[in-house]
Amino acid sequence: MPPFMDAPPPTPPLRKPRSLAHALVEEFTARVHDGRLSPGDKLPTEAEIMRTFGVSRTVVREAISKLQAAGLMQTRHGIGTFVNERVDATPFRIGAEQLATLNDVIAVLELRIGIEAEAAALAATRRTEVNLQALRDTLAAFTRAVAEGGDAVAADFQFHLEIARATQNVHFSAMLAALGSSIIPRARLTASSIPDAGSDARPASYLEKVNAEHESIVSAIAARDPEAARTAMRIHLANSRERRRLLSEQQAAR
Repeated sequence: MPPFMDAPPPTPPLRKPRSLAHALVEEFTARVHDGRLSPGDKLPTEAEIMRTFGVSRTVVREAISKLQAAGLMQTRHGIGTFVNERVDATPFRIGAEQLATLNDVIAVLELRIGIEAEAAALAATRRTEVNLQALRDTLAAFTRAVAEGGDAVAADFQFHLEIARATQNVHFSAMLAALGSSIIPRARLTASSIPDAGSDARPASYLEKVNAEHESIVSAIAARDPEAARTAMRIHLANSRERRRLLSEQQAAR
């Protein structure tokens, strides 16, 4: 979530009401999906939400309206707003047990290509300056993780989540959040098994290629070029799929 969702500053950041409402919808959707809010639970009052998140009454009402339209909440006049009793307690997810083989990973990458290529295109047309800065921050975090010898999984997942948020469509970010960082299958590509590493099989070399692909996506989003963003994301995920396809063939030939 954006920083203000975790610890709202005394003065709310100057962002468009639509972005604030979107962030609020995203926060309450996540709370329903991860069990912090259960079917039948009552939401805080408008005044309490305003105080907690540093937003206006208009923003709160817009967010509640969107949550109602999505079927997550229902308002009982004179009583309050409640989590809908019919909310699915087991939302769509892909757990670690469904990523047991390289073929499983490839199947998830095919799903991600369909979803995230379109998300990148939407992000290019709808992103705010706040969204763009968040994406640039994830690029910097990725670079730091590689320099420190890490696998950069957290920064990688955050990068894709920030693109989903930049669509201003809560369903993209909710789906990415539900999938979780297990969709970044870094551990399956060890230094000695990277199919396209050539003579330099250092993990850092592979991760530098990944981050270069990320930079291409951000450049297209920054330029508000939806076709370039869609293409860059498709190439990025297709490259990841191809690396794992080649590795799967190598393993089968042994």
